[in-house]
Amino acid sequence: MMEEMLKEFVVEALDLAMNVEEHLLSLERQPDDAATLNALFRSFHTIKGGAGFMNLPAMVAACHLTENLFDGLRTGKVPVTPLAIEAALQASGFVADQLQALSNGAEPASLPAMPEALKELLNQAIEGKAEATPVPDTMAAAQVPAAQSAQEAMATEAVAQADDGPDWEALYYAVVPAELAPPRPAPVAAAAASAPIDPTAAVPAAALPKPSAAPEGKQASAKDESIRIDAVKLDALLEVAGESVQAANQASVLLEKLMQFKFDSAAANLMVTLAETLGRASRYSTELQRATLSTRMQPVGRLFQKFPRMVRELARDLGKEVELLIEGAETEVDRVVVDSLYDPLVHMLRNSLDHGIESADARVAAGKPAKAVISLKAWQQANSVMIQVADDGKGMDAQVLRNKALAKGLITESAAQTVEDALQLVFLPGFSTKDVASSVSGRGVGMDVVKTAVEKHRGTITIDSTLGAGTCFSIRLPIELSIVPTMLVRTAGAALAIPMSVVERVVQLPEHFDAVGGAPVMRDQGRPLPVRSLGKTLGYEASEERIGIVIAAPQPYILAVDRVEGTAEMVIKPLTAMSVTGITGTARSAEGELVLVLDLSFLLDGCRATARLAA
Repeated sequence: MMEEMLKEFVVEALDLAMNVEEHLLSLERQPDDAATLNALFRSFHTIKGGAGFMNLPAMVAACHLTENLFDGLRTGKVPVTPLAIEAALQASGFVADQLQALSNGAEPASLPAMPEALKELLNQAIEGKAEATPVPDTMAAAQVPAAQSAQEAMATEAVAQADDGPDWEALYYAVVPAELAPPRPAPVAAAAASAPIDPTAAVPAAALPKPSAAPEGKQASAKDESIRIDAVKLDALLEVAGESVQAANQASVLLEKLMQFKFDSAAANLMVTLAETLGRASRYSTELQRATLSTRMQPVGRLFQKFPRMVRELARDLGKEVELLIEGAETEVDRVVVDSLYDPLVHMLRNSLDHGIESADARVAAGKPAKAVISLKAWQQANSVMIQVADDGKGMDAQVLRNKALAKGLITESAAQTVEDALQLVFLPGFSTKDVASSVSGRGVGMDVVKTAVEKHRGTITIDSTLGAGTCFSIRLPIELSIVPTMLVRTAGAALAIPMSVVERVVQLPEHFDAVGGAPVMRDQGRPLPVRSLGKTLGYEASEERIGIVIAAPQPYILAVDRVEGTAEMVIKPLTAMSVTGITGTARSAEGELVLVLDLSFLLDGCRATARLAA
């Protein structure tokens, strides 16, 4: 029972902790934001209550001191200083680390105690100091009796704040005997009682801002109407829903074939009823699939909110002034993508901070603001989600990149002749422009991990860089991983599916092509585009390919196929036992035929892996 309660507490507390860092960095920019101060106070108060019930004394102590800090900040007794923000960030990190350890299976008794340095930092922030100073041991010792003498007052405060929801801390100390319960940390009121207080500075409790009843009611209602479900169960449900859609589609095809036969009046009526029933079943199965898919969608903001603190601390360590701007945090994408994008985005942000952003002096000398800007954006584009990491740094020199790759023996003299190809060299394993590795970068790992992670989810990544102006990395990912709108084609007798996100239009191919450098070219809307045979690219036998599909790639081209058989939303099953160039997975058509789904990144790269031009 306690294990289940601990698991539920950790999940809920992690949700609260994820929002804390974002609020803290927002507070640093807007110190007078009362709503943010109240939200931070309530978050630490809620985590503290659950931690007390679960007998996690270190977490209780950290949350209680931080709660005291924000109580002083929101009443105006403590100023919002850089020290206060830093202390709260460190306390937030300590609490998050403990919660993550519990989430990974650590025993509560094995968690480390609250560091003395953190305790001193929080106490100094509570005292309103602008900078951290060493705290004498006598001062730290003097706080102990204050904590013991204030337990009764703290219990009263916990009961008074029970309108936030169940006060786990008060409940814990109500049911656990005093000799078995851990000591309760002292409230800030007790610590401040020995110091002279200006009576005119006191703020009556009735004067403090209180949330309106309506928002609290909405929060309670939302909590009551939500439940937590194991992700594995959702995946299983989605697979069953997908299979039901495929079965309904196959049944519809069979029914169409049956309707071609003549039936007597009674059988004809039954066929009409069957068609109507099957139509409803198909519609409901599709709605079930869509509803199940929506449960897997998460806003990328859950991922983005982890980065402001990381950027702030790394910029400070590097001695650079950097502001991180986040846009489109509400954009939703499959949860699997959200979970897998953390490491790639960390590598990209660290790379931007270390390689892209100049020092403040260098920026001023170049006529730029001393403070650099890194933007992290997300938006929906057709059936894809775009994620962009851009900076206003020094940009990348394509020739320098090429020379580095040549010096390391990663490419040959004939490779990477264009600017676009040279920029792509940063994704090669072992590539780095630094001669000496640092704790941040320079070991030649990172950007290749980014490309691998993105392509694993049928995504693509492109680079746009201007020397002296900055660099922009653009990631394109499907919104839904399991269902992909596709165009069904056939070449050399094989059934293939092309993701609709790269299909621009379908054209009729001529008997003879123009040639540029010996390669077939066709003019489309006034522009010459290379023509590539899909069959030859994938290693099939030559066939009569007279239909062309214009592929909307960074360098557009025409893909030649035998014929186009329509469009369909395919339930994709990835290839796990083997790796086939150009193929990302398999699916079943409405007729039940096995269809090979072409890899999105392979198409956007121009089928370069094994591309052979159409004859």
